[in-house]
Amino acid sequence: MHIKDYLPFLRWWPTVTQRTLKADLLAGVTGAVIVLPQGVAFALIAGLPPEYGLYSAIMPAIIAALFGSSYHLISGPTTAISIVIFTTVSPLADPSGAHYIQMVLTLTFLAGLFQFGLGMARLGALVNFVSHSVVIGFTAGAALLIATSQLGNFLGVPGSKRHAFIHVWEDLLSALHRTNPYAVVVAVTTLIAAVLFRRYLPRLPGMLFAMVIGSVLAAVLHGKEHGVRLIGSLPGHLPPLSRPDLSTAAVRELAPAALAVAMLGLAEAVSIARAVATRSHQRIDSNQEFLGQGLSNIIGSFFSSYAASGSFTRTGVNYESGAKTPMAAVFAALSLTAILLLIAPLTAYLPIASMAGVLLVVAYGLIDFHHIRTIIRTSTSEAAVLAVTFLATLLVELEFAIYVGVILSLLLYLNRTSHPHFITLAPDPGSDRRSFINITRKPVDECPQLKIIRIDGSLFFGAVDHFSQELRAITKHTPEQAHILIVGSGINFIDVAGCEALANEAHRLHVNGRKLYLCSLKSEVLNTLKRGGYLHRIGEENVFPSKLDAIEKIVPRLDPERCRVCTVRIFRECAQMPGAKVS
Repeated sequence: MHIKDYLPFLRWWPTVTQRTLKADLLAGVTGAVIVLPQGVAFALIAGLPPEYGLYSAIMPAIIAALFGSSYHLISGPTTAISIVIFTTVSPLADPSGAHYIQMVLTLTFLAGLFQFGLGMARLGALVNFVSHSVVIGFTAGAALLIATSQLGNFLGVPGSKRHAFIHVWEDLLSALHRTNPYAVVVAVTTLIAAVLFRRYLPRLPGMLFAMVIGSVLAAVLHGKEHGVRLIGSLPGHLPPLSRPDLSTAAVRELAPAALAVAMLGLAEAVSIARAVATRSHQRIDSNQEFLGQGLSNIIGSFFSSYAASGSFTRTGVNYESGAKTPMAAVFAALSLTAILLLIAPLTAYLPIASMAGVLLVVAYGLIDFHHIRTIIRTSTSEAAVLAVTFLATLLVELEFAIYVGVILSLLLYLNRTSHPHFITLAPDPGSDRRSFINITRKPVDECPQLKIIRIDGSLFFGAVDHFSQELRAITKHTPEQAHILIVGSGINFIDVAGCEALANEAHRLHVNGRKLYLCSLKSEVLNTLKRGGYLHRIGEENVFPSKLDAIEKIVPRLDPERCRVCTVRIFRECAQMPGAKVS
């Protein structure tokens, strides 16, 4: 491997100029302002002190930018990962406590280790198994969980100590009579302000301004004296050094959740990087992104950062702000550090109800109604994956919801690939090029003695049973067609089990006085049959390079007595058979 594979920033560093630095600096400052309210909100979702959300937007963003492949991806805390962390770790320790924080940092280190290991193993394609429907369903479920978790703060009532979705709602409904009207007014005002900024002034940091408006309103109403809780001032210093707990017990306890966080983080980061790359015309290396995300979490866990991934909002803002190189992410992290040092005391006046209003807006924005409708209209199986993932997100442990969705997607994929399509073909009498068509689309005559079938799909161990059943059903329903030609142009792959199935079916048909022929096989499939000696068992004289060549050789092998009385004569070669009319 070249040194640039280990230090990918060496590839783009020569393109850095005074002009790009100026553009990146402007984009970075904009991104820092955007992440300020988001970081605080995400930390609260994760059950961490608010400053940890900002810490997680500093070191991980720098490392991911330097060691990833995307020019525009911005890493940091995200909603989905924050809620996975909370639901995973909160049953094991009290949120915001020292033990809880250390467990979160340990989970972050392990997730980074998984990501880095997958990148080193060049398994970048693995993220493709987290289907779009899984992500949409999981995100929608996570949005409801976020909204549910914040309704207590929105209403100014004590939050539930339980974690199950149903139980939280039970506790919330039982506490409705204790609603604090001052908290509700602050929360509603903040929510409306955030919505209006997003609707009419989308380029401004609307969440930040909305929280400022909520803070001012709380001060005017003397909210603190009326029971409106405040976040408190953030510590105005750099992220402190930290040490994950790498004991055997901690690793064993957190490893399953860490793997779920790792896969979710990679799916987020790579999909976001690819989405923005389609606009910037840049090539994304999934393996390099795995390495960058892994390193960002490994190193970040020693700088008080919890699990980070790609942020769609900040990445989009970064691109729209004119960022040219990954230096924009570096500038964003440095700008956030400066902001943290300067304005940390001002957060003492930020009401928790105001944060709840903002988080309800964030939760609503996570539900992708457009794609949900599209998936439901387009595919029943994908809609099932979406629904199961959504319900699993609400009703079971969150990390297992991801596994459930991925496993269901894989099962549906395996079910599709294990059922190759059998399509009956016949010559189109209206075509001068002797083209073959699907007789279900255009009913045409078939040869009474020759059945022509095209198989679309791979013949591997999972598909051989379906292949044998379909072929036997065809031969049972058409006993008069003693010759069967399989067009193999749609067979992309064949394994030993598939070769065995072809050879066994050829032998079965031969014993019953029938013949099996193959044509139009791809070179890889043909070579596999040759190497295993299966071509000899099928009969090399029964394998042809093309359909036309197969018809030319098979027609003379048909029963001449049946050809003599045949009135169909769909092949040109039929003119040479007994009983043909001479023009």
